[in-house]
Parts: sequence; C-alpha cells; structure tokens
Amino acid sequence: MTITKEVEQGQAVYSKPVLWLYDMWVLGISNRFIWKCPTPGILEHFNRNISSNHLDVGVGTGYFMDKCHFPSNKVRLALMDLNQNSLDISAQRVARYNPTQFRCNVLDKITLETEVFDSISLNYLFHCLPGKLSEKLVALDNVATLLSDSGTVFGSTILSEGVPKSGAAKKLMAIYNKKGIFSNTQDCEEDLNTFLASRFKEYKIEIRGCVALFSARHKITG
Repeated sequence: MTITKEVEQGQAVYSKPVLWLYDMWVLGISNRFIWKCPTPGILEHFNRNISSNHLDVGVGTGYFMDKCHFPSNKVRLALMDLNQNSLDISAQRVARYNPTQFRCNVLDKITLETEVFDSISLNYLFHCLPGKLSEKLVALDNVATLLSDSGTVFGSTILSEGVPKSGAAKKLMAIYNKKGIFSNTQDCEEDLNTFLASRFKEYKIEIRGCVALFSARHKITG
C-alpha cells in the first residue's frame, strides 16, 4: 500500500483523542454553524441511499452507520479507511452488525477478494485527499469496482469554490488546508458533476452551504 506524505497528513489528525471529540466538533458544531449543512440532513441523505449490503468508506467515528436505518434487519456491513483508529472505533460502535474491516488507501487500485456491495458511501472524504477534485475522484473509480452494476454510490464533500462561505468558514478552511487536514482549495461542483456524468447513468448533486451531497447509480460500462 502506497502512502504519500500528503495522504498521510490528511488522515494522521484522526488520533483516538481527536476522534472522541469528532462528533461534537464536526457533526455537532462545524456542520451546523460553519459549513451550514446540519448533520441531520446528511443522515437523511444516508437513509435515502443506503442498502443492507453496504460499504462505508472514510468511516470517521462510525456515526452514520450507527444512526442510519438499514432497509432490512439482515445487514452486511464493511468499513474501509486508511486510519486504523477510525476503523477500530467505528467497528466497536457498530459491533452489532459484525462489520468487516478493510484498511486501504483509496487513491490506489483496490484488489480485494470480496463480494460486491449494493451501496457504497464516501462521506467527508474527498476534501481530505490531496490534489484537485478532478484528480482525487479516482478514489471513486477505485471503490466502484466493489459496487454492483445497479448499486448506488453516495456521500458528501466540503467544497471551496462556487459555494457560499461565511467568514468563519473561510478562516477554518484556510487553517485546515495549511495544516494538510483539508486539501480542497480548488474543489468545485463542476468537477464533481463532470466526473459523475462520465461514470454513471443517473446522478444527483445537492449543495447545502459549503457541502455537496451526491448520489449516483447504474455504472457506465464499456
């Protein structure tokens, strides 16, 4: 597994102490008051798109897997992240589903021997990956190899260009980019739209504050 310095910086901040504060700071405060996309709206997005055969990529603390409503009681759940702390905390939180763990760098090709999934989520992942959005969306290509032909991929990412940003949002985004926690200074809806249109027959993007909520299904093949 290849891990560049930039990729390492993006995930290294998620130590266990930081993860214990994550739900309060990111999901409780930042989403509502800074990014202007309250967490209940993201959870609603999850509930609209999730299946009971699901892979969650970029797991954070496992909050959404813990709070979402799977369509049936028979759940097959897998967790994928580069950060082992996130995997451990998330797996513990959703232990009732007996999740499988995959430690992967999503910017690399993924070669796992596993059955495909009917839904894959990537929440708050792309803005943490290095490079332009048009380049780092290769991560979606890589995980989509694990998606069934009629499956749904969905998630959210914090954009920098072309979205309304308060003074607090501009300042916090600048700090995060300087520290290497974020790498989204050029991320925009147009790049996300172009990519999804070239890969899927159906897709949707909704902008809420600084956040793009997206979903796509029916992969274009051949």
